[in-house]
Amino acid sequence: MLEKLFKLSEHNTSVRTELLAGVTTFLTMAYIIFVNPSILSQTGMDQGAVFVATCLAAAFGCFIMGLYANYPVAQAPGMGLNAFFTFGVVMGMGYSWQIALGAVFLSGVAFLLLSMFKVREWIVNSIPNSLRIGIGAGIGLFLALIAVKNAGIVVDNPATLVGLGDLTQLQPALAVLGFFLIIAMSHKNVKGAVLYSILIITALGLALGDVKFNGIMSMPPSLAPTFMQLDLTGGFTTAEGAFNFAMLSVVFAFLFVILFDTSGTLIAVADKAGMLDKQGRLPRLGKALMSDAVSTVAGAVLGTSSTTSYIESASGVAAGGRTGMTAVTVGFLFLLALFLSPLAGMVPAYATAGALFYVAILMMSSLAKVDWDDLTEAAPVAVVTLMMPLSYSIAHGIELGFIAYAAIKLLSGRYKDVSVSVWVLAVLFLAHMVFSGA
Repeated sequence: MLEKLFKLSEHNTSVRTELLAGVTTFLTMAYIIFVNPSILSQTGMDQGAVFVATCLAAAFGCFIMGLYANYPVAQAPGMGLNAFFTFGVVMGMGYSWQIALGAVFLSGVAFLLLSMFKVREWIVNSIPNSLRIGIGAGIGLFLALIAVKNAGIVVDNPATLVGLGDLTQLQPALAVLGFFLIIAMSHKNVKGAVLYSILIITALGLALGDVKFNGIMSMPPSLAPTFMQLDLTGGFTTAEGAFNFAMLSVVFAFLFVILFDTSGTLIAVADKAGMLDKQGRLPRLGKALMSDAVSTVAGAVLGTSSTTSYIESASGVAAGGRTGMTAVTVGFLFLLALFLSPLAGMVPAYATAGALFYVAILMMSSLAKVDWDDLTEAAPVAVVTLMMPLSYSIAHGIELGFIAYAAIKLLSGRYKDVSVSVWVLAVLFLAHMVFSGA
């Protein structure tokens, strides 16, 4: 049955290899079951319900990617997108978490339609590679800022806007230690380095009396507080009853990040697995993208931020995973993780700060691919990368990046470098900023 379902011999793999690859991938990305509830609960969402939604959305995403697309790529609520959900849309723009879930749902539906009608390729190909790099790196810096803020490493300062916190205090010190542990274990190729660091720092917090012990395992909490709680219409009208264009930018930001994050991850993992064809294209790409889109829609219904493909899947590929059986294995492990809710509830924010900072470093590494000798390409990258954390908004960073790209190319006499879609988006973003007062 497994041979017929996953075509194991065709991909030169075995059941044992696929199971081992699935366990490896799970260990490298299991930190999300602790980090995601910690971040989303700051919006007022029930942390137990978010924990269940995270595990279920991840399991569903892995199952559909494995069974429908037959790829060894695992899915779960995405880092960066959960931060934008909490700190950008809810805490920054003042929307309720129900409306934010509605925006996630709509972005998933839009992604589904783009994938069905094959518009995705046109959009991806028409956006400059430099802007795509800048968006990924900017999200990384945004995560880094959230990490050091949550841990008390960086604090507000009336004179200088930000300043260094007291690193001799327990929580900032443990956050720094957690980050150092992740880097050291990663350097030694320890699978699950991020997960182990979170557990070690939580255990230290418990031993030092800063964390209250709630147990390790129990029956899963109720999903009811977040299930089907999304608001699809509330964010699109102002108090005066007018159409709210700002909400469109939120939906677009979710869509835009999912679009490029998913595409980039799938290509990177497939390349490592040697699954690309002679033209460097990914077979069954449409099925993989459909899997991602459906998972995002399902995640919003369950009560979590956007679901996306995880680059950590490369660790499972390195362990020999070549088929969807790897992803299905990860899915079953996420279902087993449902019984770890007491442990997830104990994990403090400073225990996950190191994980956020580590992911930020991985995302910023793409800046090495920027052509820094061409300032018309490099400057917009810098605008996107820096303005995301400085404006505390992924959406504003994307908008300013597109505007900067179009304006710089126009004034430099290189307007032919700009595609029609970028011109349209730049004008729309500029109009939004002018009329919304952003």
